[in-house]
Amino acid sequence: MNLKPVTIIHTTYPRYSQNTTQQIMLLKALRITNDPKKLRDMIGVKKVADVFRTLDKMALRKEFHTALARSGIDFEFIVSGLKNEALTAGKAGDRIKVYQTLLRSLGLDKYEEPGEGGAKWEDEVMKGIAVKEETKELPATTLEEYPVQEPIIPESVKKIRKAEQEIGKSLYE
Repeated sequence: MNLKPVTIIHTTYPRYSQNTTQQIMLLKALRITNDPKKLRDMIGVKKVADVFRTLDKMALRKEFHTALARSGIDFEFIVSGLKNEALTAGKAGDRIKVYQTLLRSLGLDKYEEPGEGGAKWEDEVMKGIAVKEETKELPATTLEEYPVQEPIIPESVKKIRKAEQEIGKSLYE
C-alpha cells in the first residue's frame, strides 16, 4: 500500500479536505471494533487507506491545537489582534481589510438579494446597530425586574450531554 502524507487544504476533493463528520463517526465506530475493514464500512469511505488517513488527520488536529494552546493562541488572541490592527493600522486599506475579515467571519460578506433566500448584509448590520442602540436606552433596573427561570433538564438529556463531553475530551487526549 502506497500511502501519501496527509495535507489539509481547502478543496472539494475529499482526500485533502477536513472531514470532521467522518472523524466523529470514526471515534464512535472505534468503540465497537478496531477492524479497519469494518471501520471503512461504518464511516462510509471507499478504501481502508481513507480510514487511516482520517486517523492521521485527527492526530494532526490534536497536535496542532495543543501547539496553539502552548503558544497562547486562542480566539481571544485573534480577535484582539484584529481589533488592534483595525484601530492602529497606518493605512486605510489595511483597516478596510481587517473589517472585511471581520465581516467574513460573521458571514456578512456576501450580498444576496432578498428573493434568493438571503438578506442583504447591510440589513443585518443595521439590525445589529438597532439592537445595540435599544440596549443602550434600557435602564439597568429593567434587566433585574425579569428573573430567568431555567427549565428542568431531564436526566436522559443530562446523560447524553455527559457522553458527548466525554467524546469531546477523548478527541484531545
